[in-house]
Amino acid sequence: MKITHLDTVVVDFYRTNLIFVRLTTDEGLTGIAEATLEGQEHAVLGAVAVLAEAVRGKDATRITQTIYELNRDAYWRGGPVSMTALSALEMAMWDVSARALGVPVHRMLGGQVRDRVRAYANGWFSGAVTPEDFAEAALRTVGQGFRGLKWDPFEAADLFLEPRDLRRMLEPVEAVRAAVGDDVELFIEGHGRFDVPTAIRVARELERYQPVFFEEPCPPDGIDALVEVRSKSPVPIAAGERWIGRNTFVPALARNAVDYLQPDVTHAGGLLEMSFISTLAAAHYVPFAPHNPSGPLSTAATLQLGATLPNFRYLEIMATDVPWRSDISSERLRLTADGDVMIPEGIGLGIDLDYDAIAEHPFTPHPMRIFSDVVADIRPPDARSYFNLEGAGVR
Repeated sequence: MKITHLDTVVVDFYRTNLIFVRLTTDEGLTGIAEATLEGQEHAVLGAVAVLAEAVRGKDATRITQTIYELNRDAYWRGGPVSMTALSALEMAMWDVSARALGVPVHRMLGGQVRDRVRAYANGWFSGAVTPEDFAEAALRTVGQGFRGLKWDPFEAADLFLEPRDLRRMLEPVEAVRAAVGDDVELFIEGHGRFDVPTAIRVARELERYQPVFFEEPCPPDGIDALVEVRSKSPVPIAAGERWIGRNTFVPALARNAVDYLQPDVTHAGGLLEMSFISTLAAAHYVPFAPHNPSGPLSTAATLQLGATLPNFRYLEIMATDVPWRSDISSERLRLTADGDVMIPEGIGLGIDLDYDAIAEHPFTPHPMRIFSDVVADIRPPDARSYFNLEGAGVR
């Protein structure tokens, strides 16, 4: 089964544009994957075009060999753009190979260890301003069935926070904890904002709210800083969404820099690399909690990993999304009343795209806003749930 074509499809998704990669073979089978990289869409499209020339005529089922040789032959290795393109190619090859056999991808990765994964919601807070707004949004999201909530309460903070600003920023955290009680898990995002002393101070203030973890307290290129913060933090530390490939994760694990590891299947190297990184984490008894704020194919691939990896602890997922998320693919996720997402059934990655629906939402520029005071505005006012809900009283 030879690769005849590799191309891309882009769809506007409010805060970013999703990039889907489509791999076509001479047997008429197509594999699909996601290559979304916020703010870098044009660069990724160029990187995929380079790969398209390199893989034409190659055996679509020889995944390990193809990815190894593409890495080996590249003079400039790594980086988010190249690795996002390469990750998508790898996932599309898994998808088409599994479709050829008529099995889900997880069957080829060792089979299932579970039929569901515990999820926590991101994006549930969009539009909230006051502590009361956050509390109300939290209660609505818990009413859907979610038992975990993540957000970044730190506005446009850059390295340092005045004590009065930190107190104000933590008011929504206090309101949410009071509203949902102790049985709902909270996850606090830092987006790599803080210097070492500020991150330690923030972590100590967060302890009273019992978060599962404090994510990316320092810039992602500073392992030394992360080690220092973790050594003094009373709450667990998570990181890894902006790390790429095993060579970044090995020193972080060796130096005990994290309590939770968060690689992203769309950037870290694809399914097999993620599986390898999870094994490294398991050797250090570090739970695996992949980053996953993107679209339906990123979620589909992450769920295939959730089915197979024993140390897979949490699935990050958006609680609501653009109204057309349910139109552009066959994604039909089931959220249980106790906060789990079921592993989808179906061959390959278990999902197909609707290209006519995608064409109705063409590319739209979206600048990144991590250091902006509108960072919380990550979903449109008409965002809606795209889950099939079980027993939560919401439809």
